[in-house]
Amino acid sequence: MTRTITVGLDGSPASLAAADWAAHEAQLRDLPLRLVNAWEWQAPAFAPATGLGVPVPPSDLQRASAQHLLAQARSRVGETRPGLRIDTDEIPGLPVPALLKAAEEAELLVLGSRGLSKAAEYLLGSVSHAVLASCERPVILVRAAEHGEEEATPETSAREVSAVSGHRDVVLGLDLHKPNDAVIDFAFDAASRRAVCLRIIHGWTLPPYYYGGALMPDLNDGMVKQVRSELSGVLRPWQDRYPTVEVHAQATIGGAGRHLVDASYAAALVVVGRQNRRAVVGAHIGPVTQALLHHAVAPVAVISHD
Repeated sequence: MTRTITVGLDGSPASLAAADWAAHEAQLRDLPLRLVNAWEWQAPAFAPATGLGVPVPPSDLQRASAQHLLAQARSRVGETRPGLRIDTDEIPGLPVPALLKAAEEAELLVLGSRGLSKAAEYLLGSVSHAVLASCERPVILVRAAEHGEEEATPETSAREVSAVSGHRDVVLGLDLHKPNDAVIDFAFDAASRRAVCLRIIHGWTLPPYYYGGALMPDLNDGMVKQVRSELSGVLRPWQDRYPTVEVHAQATIGGAGRHLVDASYAAALVVVGRQNRRAVVGAHIGPVTQALLHHAVAPVAVISHD
């Protein structure tokens, strides 16, 4: 079975930006694009003809609205990418399980950063959050442009370019304590397909015994060298596998979230991992991923792993 690049649409500017991004990604991967609209049946309190408390089937108006939305999105994407195969599906039912089911057959699931809610621009909707926290396939969140800002597209997905490469790089947030092959491979592959640099950011904290490090330069230098050596060791086999990808790695003291958000202004894509584990209430999304989903400018790819 051929996998697809699947997009969840709700008609919002964010979901349309997601469709544009997904279409470009589908061409990069030579895969079909699948546009889906999951809509919840809102039955009236009384059946119109009888006035009795009997639910009625989804109305023709609801179905027509979903079909119109998908047709518009298909036309919009098809105008700029005429050779791309585009499939559409309307899925009656609760959005979260419908999108999770659609993702099972997808290479990637792409959603707008506002999800399927009417929340503020940087606040994830409950549907997007629930899908992201439970989806086992890679999920990409694409942010809609602010008022007066250039619309986010694959070619103009950030406000500036990298000072290192002169292009919009792919950025990877790497945890050296738990490096995951699926996350690293996704980032290298994305950079390779785009023929851009891969910028890798690792945030590390000083050990508890570190007191007055500024007065002990040898200790400070030694720790920095150790972190850089560990970083090089993790990346070496991937650089051998992707020899054409230029890598710029940096280890920064402190949490990686702020540095990744800053890097997103000059990025084509930011890649992070999400470990599959159950929190006390609901599924778990870590603080670094949360920071990116609320504040990153570039699209964010969240790769689920064990």
